[in-house]
Amino acid sequence: MSNIYREFLALLPKRARYVGTVIASTPTGATVQLPSGGVLHVLGEATVGQRVFVRDGAIEGPAPTLVYVEAEV
Repeated sequence: MSNIYREFLALLPKRARYVGTVIASTPTGATVQLPSGGVLHVLGEATVGQRVFVRDGAIEGPAPTLVYVEAEV
């Protein structure tokens, strides 16, 4: 018999993925500002002003620049 709770946990992502804007770049990494205002110092290459995906302290790649819309339901 399988454990339904463990099957549910297997569906969830193991690591959080963030999106943010590069505000500073160094030879070994970059400083990324999150939409919430938080700042992360991460490894990887990116140019200032570029939007990137970040996971586990490293840049995964470029992120699309989308317009933020908030709707009340």
